[in-house]
Amino acid sequence: MRKPRIGIVCTVRKTFDYLTAYSLYKERTAEVMKDGSVEWVNYPEMVIEADEAKRAGEYYVDHHVDALIIVSATFHLGHLALILNETVRRPLLLWGYDELPYDGGKIRLNAVCGVNLNASNLYKGGLDNYVVHVGNTIDEDWVKAIKMMVALKNAKVGLVGYHADGFYNVGVDELHLYKELGILVKHYELSELFSGEANPEEVAKEKESLLKTFNAKKLTEAQIDAVAKLVVLANHFQEQQQMDVIAIRCWPEFAKCYGVSPCAMMSILQSRGILFACEGDVEAALSMVAVRAAGEQTPFMADLSQVNYQENYALLWHDGVAPCNLWDGRCVRSLETYFAGGKGVTADFVLREGNMSIFRIDSARGKTRVFYEEGKAVPMDKLLSGTYAKVIFDHHISKVIDTVVYTGVAHHVIMGYIQYKKAMLCLARIMGWEVIDVERNYF
Repeated sequence: MRKPRIGIVCTVRKTFDYLTAYSLYKERTAEVMKDGSVEWVNYPEMVIEADEAKRAGEYYVDHHVDALIIVSATFHLGHLALILNETVRRPLLLWGYDELPYDGGKIRLNAVCGVNLNASNLYKGGLDNYVVHVGNTIDEDWVKAIKMMVALKNAKVGLVGYHADGFYNVGVDELHLYKELGILVKHYELSELFSGEANPEEVAKEKESLLKTFNAKKLTEAQIDAVAKLVVLANHFQEQQQMDVIAIRCWPEFAKCYGVSPCAMMSILQSRGILFACEGDVEAALSMVAVRAAGEQTPFMADLSQVNYQENYALLWHDGVAPCNLWDGRCVRSLETYFAGGKGVTADFVLREGNMSIFRIDSARGKTRVFYEEGKAVPMDKLLSGTYAKVIFDHHISKVIDTVVYTGVAHHVIMGYIQYKKAMLCLARIMGWEVIDVERNYF
């Protein structure tokens, strides 16, 4: 996945202390550009007049920026941001510096008023692609949102098979996805994933790693070999197809056609940063891409399950696919065969505790929405099969469930051990997506 390319430009007016402001701009921009996860494109001159804004905009077009930061280092002419926006046509951060101490009773920067001017012009011009930030350091949440946007728009998404039988709610309108993100889902048959040749030495190496990671006493030797081989085959498939995430119709046919389900394989490869979504859920797959771009290397696709209204918790559970590196380090991390007539080989363990969040990109009735909630994963004993975390959300679980069911959010969410609410809100604003708000009464 490529780095986002973000432009940054300084706008000033000579009637203010513009030389000091530009000096501050260069100092602060140098600090910003230390972030090597972004390709920064800094315009080399101050922008004061309209023709300079036009040249700066063309510079950013030539450099193919994904987003633009317009710094109001001082107050400035009102049409500069409009000209830049019209030329570049990318999401904007309107950044204003804190005011400097007064010098002889004169306002030295008046930067926030410049931000206000830009925002008002853009809003009244029918544009909502901007986020406002006031302060002397960059808005890291906006930068994170741009990373999420770029990751989504450049995502290579594979769908192996179709969505699981009867799971119509995770089906997608692929041309709607194209309209929203410019991506095309690549389709494959199930057999393309598991019918290739696997090098015996690679299989043996994966088998050794598997037995070090999991207690596999409940599996037959043939099942262990099948899982190890599938890890090799799936890894090669991902490398050959160069997919950023793969959604798999993991039941009902997979275990019958291959011999074991893909759950354990997904747990292993996801711990290495290779993303898989269960049950052919493409929007969950995209959500995983976004969560990884926000900073979670090994997100977990889960069901909101085992809800307890009285004790105010839920289990984020799924059939043994959580990345095995998320293990709590206390329970026995094992492989089980409790479904699909003994062929459903899954990982079984409790996930570690800590601050967490859930997220989903979800479309319905012609709209794309985002759902997000924060909470904490708490310790629990290993009481059932599968992979799961016991979670207490910031809002009561009854409120979370009401929000999900009365807005039709699909039954899969993406869990991570990071929290990024403001970045999520910035992403939704940039993309024009509806935010499903837990605090709103949908009933």
